[in-house]
Formats: sequence, C-alpha cells, structure tokens
Amino acid sequence: MSPPSPDSVLLSLLGGGFVAAFLHAALPTHWLPFVLVGRAQRWGTGRTLSAVVAAGLAHIVTTAIVGGLIVAAGLALDQWISGLLPHLSAVLLFLFGAFYLARAMLKRPVTAGGPALDSPEPAVSNRAAFLGLVMLMALSPGEVLLPIYLSSASEGIAALSLLTVVFALGTVAGMAVFTSLASAGASILRLERWARYEGAVLGLALITLGLIVATHQH
Repeated sequence: MSPPSPDSVLLSLLGGGFVAAFLHAALPTHWLPFVLVGRAQRWGTGRTLSAVVAAGLAHIVTTAIVGGLIVAAGLALDQWISGLLPHLSAVLLFLFGAFYLARAMLKRPVTAGGPALDSPEPAVSNRAAFLGLVMLMALSPGEVLLPIYLSSASEGIAALSLLTVVFALGTVAGMAVFTSLASAGASILRLERWARYEGAVLGLALITLGLIVATHQH
C-alpha cells in the first residue's frame, strides 16, 4: 500500500488543525469572559463579537510566534539527527492527545453556577474592557496547537502560514459561536456540560493527526 501523498497529508493536517482550533475554543475560558464582560458593559452583539475577533486573532498571533520558535528549534535539531523531526512531532501529538483524553475522563468539569448576572453599571470604560479581553487571550497561546506546527515544519513556510490562517479561522469561529449562543440566552451551564466532551474529542483528533504524521514518508 503506497504512502499518502504530501498534498493529502497537508490537507489532513489543515483539516485537523481547524477542528482542533474550533474545539479548543469551546473551552469556557475562550468565550465566557466575553459574555460576562459584554453584559456588564451593556455591549450589543456587534461590539461583543468585535472583541471576540480581535482577541481570537491576538491569541493566534501569540500561538504562531511560539510555534515559530518551536519549529526553528526543531529544524535545528533535525539537522543534527536526520529524520528526527517527523518522529518528534508525532510523539508530541500522541502525548498531547493522551493528556487531553485522560483529563477529560478523570477531571470533573467546573461549572459556572452562582447567581444570575443583573447587568450592573459598567465599572470600567469600554476601551479598557475591550483591551483587557484582547490581552487576556494574547497572553495565553494555544498550547494544544503547538505540536501541529511542529508536524508541518517540513512542509515549508507557505504551509505554516496556511496553517496559521486555519487556526485563526477555527479559533475565531468557535469563540464567536459559543459567545453568540450564550449571549443570546443559551444556558451557560449547558454549554459547559457540552464543553466537557471537548477534551475527549480534541485528544482523539490529536492522536489521529499523530498517526497521520507517523505513517507519512517524507
């Protein structure tokens, strides 16, 4: 049986990257702050979603910078030990996948219980609230996306750039969907119960990507 073509492997990594980014954005830390701040500041849907887009893009910019450093280190190491990079990226994907899968099975989710928010008067300016949300996401790169960067390192700058665009689309789409649902009145508690399965699905997706990388012959 012939190995998969480079194009099919790249498409698989891009598709898996979008799924991983979208599912990672399902974590309450990626949408709940926007719902709560939006209500506290009495923002409309447009302003809340503009904060989501700006913060999501900042999140991916930080992730791309860290991912680029990891890729550079991996390529330098690959020059010393030929052929190490594909195996290293596959191992990292397996480890991250197993971690998220195990955490999903063992850890009980923390729900957003408590009294209902009664929309108090804004305590800070809209600009400060907006920048605070952007900085919140910018200072927390998506660690789960970093091994996928390493997996695509040998595909070249164009592939890494395309992967970054896919990460941005998946992250912003996921954050926007869950923020919109909660802002429109969907139960935050039910959304968190749905998000409890994010770790299991994300873990399986990363393990699958690891299998793709491990079986691909460069």
